[in-house]
Amino acid sequence: MAEEEITTIGVCGKDDYQEQGSLRSLLASEGRDYLVRNDDEKVKITELKGKTVGLYFSALWCGACRRFTPILVEAYTELLSMESSFEIVFVSADEDEEEFAEYFTKMPWLAIPFFEEKKRGWLSKEFDVQGIPTLVILDENGDFLSDDAARAVRDYGAEGFPFTAEKIEKLEEEKEAARLNQSISSLLVTKSRDFLVTSNFKRVPVSELEGKIVGLYFTLSSFEACAGFTRRLVNVYNDLKGRGENFEIVLVSLEEDESSFMDDFEDMPWLGIPFRDKLCEKLVQYFELADLPTLVIIGANGKTVNANAAELVEDYGVEAYPFNSKKVKELRKKEKAWIESQTLESFSFQVPVVDLVGKNILLFFSAHWCPPCRVFSPRLIEISTTRSRKEMVPLRSSSSQATKTRNLSVNTSHKCHGWLFLLGTIAAAS
Repeated sequence: MAEEEITTIGVCGKDDYQEQGSLRSLLASEGRDYLVRNDDEKVKITELKGKTVGLYFSALWCGACRRFTPILVEAYTELLSMESSFEIVFVSADEDEEEFAEYFTKMPWLAIPFFEEKKRGWLSKEFDVQGIPTLVILDENGDFLSDDAARAVRDYGAEGFPFTAEKIEKLEEEKEAARLNQSISSLLVTKSRDFLVTSNFKRVPVSELEGKIVGLYFTLSSFEACAGFTRRLVNVYNDLKGRGENFEIVLVSLEEDESSFMDDFEDMPWLGIPFRDKLCEKLVQYFELADLPTLVIIGANGKTVNANAAELVEDYGVEAYPFNSKKVKELRKKEKAWIESQTLESFSFQVPVVDLVGKNILLFFSAHWCPPCRVFSPRLIEISTTRSRKEMVPLRSSSSQATKTRNLSVNTSHKCHGWLFLLGTIAAAS
């Protein structure tokens, strides 16, 4: 979805990272052999023995850091529940102790004390930190493993542990293999769940979708485009069900708030992945989601046939079913033929078309309620009165009947932005 965010900081470090050295030599200083928790508990650095350690360079003033920290907290908490030997140490780049304290309250891990400004600065230089957030991974001996762990956490969460290049390469290979062997079950079944739910939370086995064309609907109710599209999709879904098509939709909600999820889902007649199921984020990564709303179409064989059919549904409705490339070509061909066949006689104007023969016709889609149209109309009228062989035909979104040749009226469902459409020269009928 979102690209990786990094805030550049003015630190000029060594060309090479620390290659050898104990965790104690990296994290301790003269007179201090401990780290701190956000409740002021002191933890001996020796307690990190045998653990993989992440040095988290971050700051409250950094927006990218504030957005990444909750993602890191989720991965860290999951790794703790799995009893992984992993710990994080916060290396603050905050400007004062008050900001440090406020930010640190959101972190369940350890930190270099804020008063250790010299040590924090040295670590930034030692690991050549040029921007934040940065997550540097060290092995149990304090040896460097990776400085790109923030990206790995963002893309894979706890699954990416220990967040090294080798681990990420392996996950990428597994992802590619999963694409080749993709099925509806491999997409929607997890180790702890083999069912979907209805809006009244009845469980439906994923196996019941085998052999069906399935749409995975990624949505977020706070997006205005999603709200409008959902209404359109409900109508299309009901029409296809009414026709007896072997079709189903599965909601992949990106809601963070359960009440918003409930409000959104209750108006949907299809199935859904349970609220806050981790599979939702995995599917976002798997399909490389770039826009909302997105409707991924999975064919009856379990393979992806359309990465996003939302525009097809919006433009063509049930006519676009089954939303595959063959259907798209068919619709485009029909559309092209229709456009090429259009003449002014096609529009039911209240003016003899013969009066327009020999003139270039400019169709002006406009409405009185549209501010850009009202600004542009006087200029267009001026142009039309000085061009003897061009005729302007306003197509107004209005309920009143036009009374003049230049004030023609037709019904239109288009959003009005003051559109111009050059139709060409009208020839006399033979």
